[in-house]
Amino acid sequence: MAAAGKRMLTPLKRVKGLGSARSGTRHFWIQRVTAIALVPLTLWLVWVILGLVGQDAFVARARLAEPVTGMLLVAYIAALFWHTQLGLQVVIEDYVHTRWMEVALQILVKFAAVAGAVLATLAVIRIALGN
Repeated sequence: MAAAGKRMLTPLKRVKGLGSARSGTRHFWIQRVTAIALVPLTLWLVWVILGLVGQDAFVARARLAEPVTGMLLVAYIAALFWHTQLGLQVVIEDYVHTRWMEVALQILVKFAAVAGAVLATLAVIRIALGN
């Protein structure tokens, strides 16, 4: 069966490794890049959180209001939600076999990821602005 699928690809698509969706390995690479970005960002976040242990809320707000801290926290939020959405997309594609349910779950996961990222980013902005 796999040999029959290989014959359906044009020689150029076979060489480039592109399937019918014409996306090839883009999804794979984005997931790996976000994973690699999350490693130092997570270590940085743990370092920041450990530095805030025992401090009061004013010190924590002041630390989060620093431009570099806020920017790195927003980068962490973006990478985290993007990576999560990509991972859940693969799980849904692999394990949900009812087409309407697969589409519904994919839409739900994308909306949840965007909503979570937007809400978390707005929380960082509110803290940074002192609201």
